[in-house]
Amino acid sequence: MNQIVIMALRKPYTFVVLSILIVLFGIRAIRHTPTDVFPTIKTA
Repeated sequence: MNQIVIMALRKPYTFVVLSILIVLFGIRAIRHTPTDVFPTIKTA
């Protein structure tokens, strides 16, 4: 865990770019996830 912190302090732009990519891929995943307006609910 300490190595991640040390690397983030040495190369801050790398972590900024990685965090932006994670956010962009998250937004893309949310937009491309199919939604079911009326889901089928089975009662036993």
